[in-house]
Amino acid sequence: MEYEYWFARIQGVPAQKKICLRECMKSAEAIYYIEETRLRSFEFLNEQECSRIIQAGKDREYKADYGRMTERGIRFIPYFSGEYPERLKEIQDPPYALYVKGRLPGSGTKKAAVIGARRCTPYGEKYAVDFARALASRGVEIISGMARGIDGMGHRGALMAGGRTYAVLGCGVDVCYPREHIGLYSDILEQGGGIISELMPGAAPLPRNFPARNRIISGLSDVVLVMEAGRKSGSLITVDMALEQGRDVYALPGPVNSTLSDGCNRLIRQGAGILLSPEELLEEWGLSDAGTPAESKLGGKKEKTLESEEKLVYSCLGLYPKSADQIVSETRLCVRKVLDLLISLELQGYVEEISKNHYVISRC
Repeated sequence: MEYEYWFARIQGVPAQKKICLRECMKSAEAIYYIEETRLRSFEFLNEQECSRIIQAGKDREYKADYGRMTERGIRFIPYFSGEYPERLKEIQDPPYALYVKGRLPGSGTKKAAVIGARRCTPYGEKYAVDFARALASRGVEIISGMARGIDGMGHRGALMAGGRTYAVLGCGVDVCYPREHIGLYSDILEQGGGIISELMPGAAPLPRNFPARNRIISGLSDVVLVMEAGRKSGSLITVDMALEQGRDVYALPGPVNSTLSDGCNRLIRQGAGILLSPEELLEEWGLSDAGTPAESKLGGKKEKTLESEEKLVYSCLGLYPKSADQIVSETRLCVRKVLDLLISLELQGYVEEISKNHYVISRC
């Protein structure tokens, strides 16, 4: 394994060419000791790539570095290892190796990527948590990038359900980025999930790393759920990769006047699956509880008896958060009355306050 580690850490040789050379030579140890003339006989390697491999043969620190890495609880999983995820081998540009803290996603479980905007709205946050929590409660493993916004909410939703979730980083697995997610980083590991990267330990979170990271998120997943994304969102890069990899893509519909739902709404128009409720999605996958009716779709009204003024306030609410002031304007009731009715509806389980004085209908 030390020779595999030596070969994996060579910079400037694409992963696909490393895989091809490793297949030809049968082992990384054989590559380490290869004669220069033999190496240069492989036509798929250019002059610069051959030179990099020859120069790497002078590396005498790789064994010590490998030992230090394993002592820190970081596992090294090369392409030819039995642990390497089969789903990643199916994509066009699989990483030559993965570095892992904790576990890799299970081979026999349904896996869903939950992705979306970093600067998301309370609406996006709520449903990222709701979908991830509901899916994780039925054994679906949640994969995301541990970024601010939707990614972090997806991880949190899975953890709230006691499920496993996996973060694919655009830096080394020993680097928590963003730093404020150190608690989330620890919780993912404590709950049996994993931190994954194709980059060597210690690698910084450089902007160029993240588009490449996205192909691993979609590659490890069966489906990709886009919870909130603008027209030019980086999440759409992941969608493009997912479609190239043959993965199913679903999107959460949003208000037509929300720029952060524009990308999702366009995906739906182009044929993406529509996320109406976690229960409906689980039923589609054959994972819903037998004999348990699915909850109403997002935005659906509960068939319960409400007083007339309660109905008036309730009818103003839907998928997207509304402020108390907006409800006052629409109902023409006084502020005090609206606030009292909102409190009553919340106590009865009809509405939820998802941020200060902003409400949505409850699906519980």
